Amino acid sequence: MPYFTKETLGLLKKLKKNNNREWFNENKPEYIKYVKEPFEVFIGDLIEGLSPFIEDLAITPKDAIFRIYRDVRFSKDKTPYKTKISAVVSPGGRKNRTMPGLYLEITPDDMRIYSGLYELDAKALFSVRSHISGNLDEFNKLISNTKFVKTFTEIKGDKNKRIPKEFDEDALKQPLLYNKQFYFFTSLPAKTIYEEGLIKKITDTYAIAQPVSEFLYEGLF
Repeated sequence: MPYFTKETLGLLKKLKKNNNREWFNENKPEYIKYVKEPFEVFIGDLIEGLSPFIEDLAITPKDAIFRIYRDVRFSKDKTPYKTKISAVVSPGGRKNRTMPGLYLEITPDDMRIYSGLYELDAKALFSVRSHISGNLDEFNKLISNTKFVKTFTEIKGDKNKRIPKEFDEDALKQPLLYNKQFYFFTSLPAKTIYEEGLIKKITDTYAIAQPVSEFLYEGLF
């Protein structure tokens, strides 16, 4: 049976239009029933489905799922709630977004599946760049793989205008060395969440991401 019902996306759409505490408190029982609880069950099954692909995946849905409440302390946008549901399925869960794994979000408009490296400190970034620079042929082969390109298109991320000089020559061959982040994603229609075989669709997608994710992960050490 599907995890979600039409009420799931319906409530996310309504929340997007009524992002305030009054509306949310009034509709919280429905949100819990049709969004929060089904998502927890779904993520639990997704963790199990991804465990053959991701080593040391000993987390619970609570470890993986982001809270709906936004941190508005330093934001001009003071709306209190996120209008998506999301989770990180990795050994570190949502509290460690350095480790590769799968990040998934469901919005009223689409479902996105991400992987790669998103948050890197200076030491980790230098290490990953060194790994790419020292294994350019392997890296280029992985990111030009037909299935990878068809599914994820390309590696994305913010870039530095300048990089350590030891990478200058290789950056002429592979401009991704300028990246500060190395992530990639695919977007599917929101109605995908209603389909049978949803877990398999996602694990099959991650299987395509896995070689690139593992290469990047190796670069952290």
